[in-house]
Amino acid sequence: MDPPDTGTSLRWSTMKKVAIVGCGGSGKSHVARELGRILDAPVTHLDAAFYDDEWNALPMDKFTDVQRELVAQPRWVIDGNYNSTLQVRLEACDTVVLMDVSTVAALYGIFSRQIRHGAGHKGNGVHNRIHWGVIKYVATYRRKMRPRVMAKIEEFGSGADVVLLANRRQTRRWLRKVAAEES
Repeated sequence: MDPPDTGTSLRWSTMKKVAIVGCGGSGKSHVARELGRILDAPVTHLDAAFYDDEWNALPMDKFTDVQRELVAQPRWVIDGNYNSTLQVRLEACDTVVLMDVSTVAALYGIFSRQIRHGAGHKGNGVHNRIHWGVIKYVATYRRKMRPRVMAKIEEFGSGADVVLLANRRQTRRWLRKVAAEES
């Protein structure tokens, strides 16, 4: 797979269907909200589609159907990993934004979000909860999950532009470029 673009050559005007993936705490939800605002596109946080307020999960077939309905729309920004259904989004998107921050930055992200927002569902489509499973997932994401996500992007996202954002500064810079191009 060719190295992903850092956004310098991306054709902004074609960005209508955006899949944002990456580790918890990497900034996916922030980027999704900003891109939705900039592109005037509806934003879906997959946690909000997968879980109810009591953290009960949808059956996987229904969750897949929900995503198929979402990606059938003419414009969207979808934030979330869910590797088991990533193919649905990758085959439909024109842009993949891979939030590829370090493990330390992602751990900082989940803990600082917890401090800022507390636990539970906050009405913005994002559930905040930290337990050992979440910490372990974030701590091992780059070693275990990232290679699987990259393989799926290569296999199913071949028609999409891929933007890799490795840190918060690069993310802010990229969002400013997109906003300037769209205005």
